[in-house]
Amino acid sequence: MKDSSVPLCPQRPLLAGRRKNLEFEPLSTTALILEDRPSNLPAKSTEETQRHKLEYEEMVAGAKRRELKEAQRKKRQMKERHRQEDSISNAMVIWNTEILPHWDSMYGTRRVRELWWQGLPPSVRGRVWSLAIGNELNITPELYEIFLSRAKEKWRSYSETSSVNDSESDGGASLADRESSLDLIKLDISRTFPSLFIFQKGGPYHDLLHSVLGAYTCYRPDIGYVQGMSFIAAVLILNLEEAEAFITFANLLNKPCQMAFFRVDHELVHFYFYTNHSFEIFFEENLPRLFSHFQTNSLTPDLYLIDWIFTLYSKSLPLDVACRVWDVFCRDGEESLFRTGLGILHLYEEVLLQMDFIHIAQFLTRLPEDLQSHTLFNAMASTHMISRNRRWAQVFSALMKDGNKEADKNTSPALRS
Repeated sequence: MKDSSVPLCPQRPLLAGRRKNLEFEPLSTTALILEDRPSNLPAKSTEETQRHKLEYEEMVAGAKRRELKEAQRKKRQMKERHRQEDSISNAMVIWNTEILPHWDSMYGTRRVRELWWQGLPPSVRGRVWSLAIGNELNITPELYEIFLSRAKEKWRSYSETSSVNDSESDGGASLADRESSLDLIKLDISRTFPSLFIFQKGGPYHDLLHSVLGAYTCYRPDIGYVQGMSFIAAVLILNLEEAEAFITFANLLNKPCQMAFFRVDHELVHFYFYTNHSFEIFFEENLPRLFSHFQTNSLTPDLYLIDWIFTLYSKSLPLDVACRVWDVFCRDGEESLFRTGLGILHLYEEVLLQMDFIHIAQFLTRLPEDLQSHTLFNAMASTHMISRNRRWAQVFSALMKDGNKEADKNTSPALRS
């Protein structure tokens, strides 16, 4: 019995090896094409063997071509990356040595404007934004500290009194407003650039963003906190020191287009975004086919444009692309915001022409995450912001004037007097 069992032992590794080969070889196209058939099957003919050999050689050549193509693509990517790094480095030197020290005399020159369009180097971006937006409100870092202290005191007061007598006379309304603002700020911060994990609770910029937003609610209690502000403040915090971010934030929100949003000025918002007003004039002239398609599907600008401009595209576009949009916004003002919108529509025109109302609205509400800044800016560059020899601001002002005249005409004489 012992001798009869001996031959069985060495066969097990053989079977395992054969099993291993069977598991491995089908993964190789080479094995399927070049290997001879098992002995119990008819052998390959000479013609079939030759054909399989040619097929194999073609597959190897194809694989090599793909590898070469991929290597060339990576080489181009690396070359472009080095070119961009060199360009940013050179631009940074120019901005730091030639432009910023002489800002007042340099910022409006053609050379600076062209350099600006190419994108600001990250190291000077915040400084340029701050200078371009300005400080018409004359806010100082000391004033920021005062309003921040008031905000912290209100937070402490709210936490102490929220559970006791929150409806006492003279205190009920203010406490409710305070609670609403605090809840909104807390909610909005939690969903501000969530993929970065830096503004959420426990993140390095959470308290900083909370401070800037809280201080603003004390600085402008007539406006308070409005959803969406956190995205604007967050972009500034990523590029500026705390006090400077607050100063720029307050002045930015004081611009007419942003103030129309945050003060809920329905009349002004209407002139900016609704049917038969400034944006649609430029939309129809730049993209007549898409404009007609949107009209056929009853898709009005307010359904997508407000969401984009509400946060200066920081919520709608990838962060690096949004910062490029901010660069041009600081250079050209609110016109660039509408030019960006037209650029997006131009970029995806052929896709949008194939969609119905629901799919267009869904697409424009959630733009592709792989959108690249250079493709968007190429589309923006081909967008014309002149209508009948009038720029955006002139068209907008004329529409405002006509709208006010129409409103006066519809108002009774008794009310006018």
